[in-house]
Formats: sequence, structure tokens, C-alpha cells
Amino acid sequence: MQQRSSVGDLADSLRSELDRYSPGGKLPSSRALVERYRVSPVTVSRALAQLAAEGLVVTRPGAGAFRAETRTATAPVGDTSWQQVTLTAQAAAEPRAVDASGVLACLAQPPTGVIEFNSGYLHPSLQPEQALAAALGRAGRRPGAWGRPPMDGLPELREWFARGCGGAVTAADVLITSGGQTALTTAMRALAAPGTPVLVESPTYPGLLAIARAAGLRPVPVPVDTDGVRPELLADAFRATGAKVFICQPLFQNPTGAVLSAARRPEVVRTAREFGAFIVEDDFVRRLAHDDSGPLLPPMIASDPDGVVVHVCSLTKATSPSLRVAALVARGPVLERLRAIQIVDHFFVPRPLQEATLELVGAPAWGRHLRTVAHELRTRRDHMAAALLRELPALTLPYIPSGGYHLWLRLPDGTGGGAESALASAALRAGVQITPGRPYFCAEPPAGYIRVSFAGLAGEAAIAEGVRRLRTAWEEVLGA
Repeated sequence: MQQRSSVGDLADSLRSELDRYSPGGKLPSSRALVERYRVSPVTVSRALAQLAAEGLVVTRPGAGAFRAETRTATAPVGDTSWQQVTLTAQAAAEPRAVDASGVLACLAQPPTGVIEFNSGYLHPSLQPEQALAAALGRAGRRPGAWGRPPMDGLPELREWFARGCGGAVTAADVLITSGGQTALTTAMRALAAPGTPVLVESPTYPGLLAIARAAGLRPVPVPVDTDGVRPELLADAFRATGAKVFICQPLFQNPTGAVLSAARRPEVVRTAREFGAFIVEDDFVRRLAHDDSGPLLPPMIASDPDGVVVHVCSLTKATSPSLRVAALVARGPVLERLRAIQIVDHFFVPRPLQEATLELVGAPAWGRHLRTVAHELRTRRDHMAAALLRELPALTLPYIPSGGYHLWLRLPDGTGGGAESALASAALRAGVQITPGRPYFCAEPPAGYIRVSFAGLAGEAAIAEGVRRLRTAWEEVLGA
């Protein structure tokens, strides 16, 4: 049994036995628990620490573990209804309600036994856990590893990200941030004033829409096709709104998987420059290209000497949800504004995490990991696409991407606006979790969609079973 599950199992067993002990009563010794449950002393220690964190037991060095005293609530029940008035009365154009539902739909962990077709992260079998553990161990022993890092990030890590951007980008143009979501938040706060419009791809990542609305911005959609955003519609949107920011994902866009074509890229940058606007380039899955993708187009910032493009790239998707290390790259006065907001909000990214990142990407295992992921994602993509086309031919798969971790499926015309939610609910009852398409649009969607991910799955068997369950849900909601 894996140690992680052993800790959870032991904690569950001890939790169920706590009623045998009176408050303050002593639990069996660690040695007795090791012998009774046939686990290691480390497992016992971690299980007791978990119960202590839950407030169920108290551990006393040299004395043992004891059931925690029962606490009775003595504080009066308050009335927080006044907050509804305060939180909305200050709003200028509209209340700054924060809707995290679209993000939570992608982050929510399904119940036990439910197949995860909504994950935005690699399955544990694809994460470089051993390499990460080794990197973190080496990093922790580096001289000064636990000291305060430079505000902009470690110079070596900034240089590594700069090389990935290409062109004339240098370490001086790079800020290290705590993950891509933080970098996008910093960029939008720096570039757009509350109450102003920002242009976004349609459809687009729900977390981006949530960031914009939480900052008091008004997202305006610009449609994309299989070659990315349409430049003529982008120009129309700049002209109609006066927006000074356009946020896009030019490589394996979320959710469509589209790649902004080589022909359109200079036109998009030229259009933004004409209207005195910035482009925020969210290059979030460059390291999740499949092994049949061919050479990738370089980031747009590589050929942008005028500082139009603000580049965001993260290592999280290619490694682990908890390796929240990313970079903001920009040129000109805007870099100082980005830097100021980053420092005010977060001070800096913890140095051990930056040191571990350097250890990871500098090790021979890093290249092997990326090659393995490229092969495995392509294999999972092909299995899922084939299973969907075979089992659910009514769903349209307009584009099969050569990178990223998801497929974007269109529901048949005439299925009705509530079909997405009904299908997602039925799918969950059938044992598979999918993501409805509605949260990916900031205006009325042209049709119904669902997004299914293949990154968080163990392999072909899980994909086949998940599609079979999805077919059961489809038959329940929309007929055979």
C-alpha cells in the first residue's frame, strides 16, 4: 500500500475510535499503533499529525497523544447581513461580485470512483514526483536557500525563462511569480483601470474571466477559429470599445486547442500597436506539446521589440499543481508597474521553490520527463478522440489539437441552452465529471459545448470507461 493512502487509512481508523477515549484520555503509544496496524512509525506520526491538525488529538513530546478536550462555542451568533450593503454600495458601474464557479469547475476533485474528465493537471503517474523530490532535497541544502531571494526572482531562473522566450529577451525583462494565475492577475491590474473593457478570446479560460470581473473590468469577446483570433474582428473590437488590453492564448488555446497561425501573429501585434494597446500572451502549455506537433511557433514576445506583448509562462501544467512558479516578461515602463504590483501583493516567490525549480529544469531527468509527457498525452488524446467519435457521434469534434490536455466538443444544434448543465449533472451521476462550455464565454455562446480533459487520467482503460459513462448520461438527457 502506498504511504499516502496508509496515512489516510490509519487516520480514518483512529478517528473512528476516538469515542472510546474520554476527553484528555491517552491514546495507545506509537509503538502499539505500529504493531496493531502493521504500518511504519512515519505513517503513525503523520496520521497523528493529521488528527492534531483537525483538532481531534493533542500530541505532547515525550508523553504521547491524547484526545482533545471538547470545545463548546461561547461566542454569540453574529449578524453579517450588513456586508451585503457595504460590498455593493461602493461599486461604480456594477457590483464587483467574484464568480469563481468556472474556476472551481476545473479545480474540483470528483468523489471517489468518479472518472475525472475535467482536470487541468497531469495524472500523478505523469508528474515528475521523484525528480521534484530530489530537486527539493538538493535545493534545501543549497547555501542561503532559506534566505530572502531577490524581489524579481533568482537571476539564474529569470535567465532560464528568458532563453525560453527567445529573440532579444533577457533576464532583465523577467519577473518570477507564484503561478500563471497570479501572473495574469498582476498583468490585468497593471494594464487596465477598473471599469474599463478588456478584450478576450471567445471562448476563453474561465479563470481569466473571473480575474477580469474581480478587478472590476468588463471582458469583451473576440471570436476565434482553428487559426486563432480573427484579426479583423480584433480591430473592430479595439475600435468599438477603446480597450487597451487583449488577452490571448496563442498556443493550444483553452478550450479550443487552436494555435494562432504564423500569418496572423504579426497582424495581431500590429493591430494592438495601432490602437496603443497591450497583448497579454498566456503561453500556459508550451511544455505540453504532443510528440506529433512538429516545431512550435516561438512566443509572440520574441519578435516584438516595441513592448506590445506582456508574456506569461508557467511550469505548473508540465509538472505538478503545487509547483507554482511562473514568469511575467515585458519591456519598457510597464515592467516597473508589473514589478511594483507583484511586490506589493506577494513580496516574492519563496526561495526554496525557486531553487528547486532550477534544480529540476537543470537535471537530465527534465528532458526525459517532457518527452514522456509529449508521448503519453498524444496517446491519451488519440484514445479519447477515437472513443468519442465511436460512442458519441452526435458530438462534433471540430479540431484535434497537437498540444495541451483537452478536447472541445460541440453539442448538436437545437439541444437547448440547458443541455450542457443537464448533461454535466447526468454525467456526474453516471460516474464521470465533465466541464460545461457556458463558463468559457463572456457573452451569449453560439452553441452548446462541453470540454473533456485527458491529462488527469491513468490511461486507455479509464478513458474508455469514462466515455462509456458519458454515453449513458447522453442517452439519459438527450436520447440515443
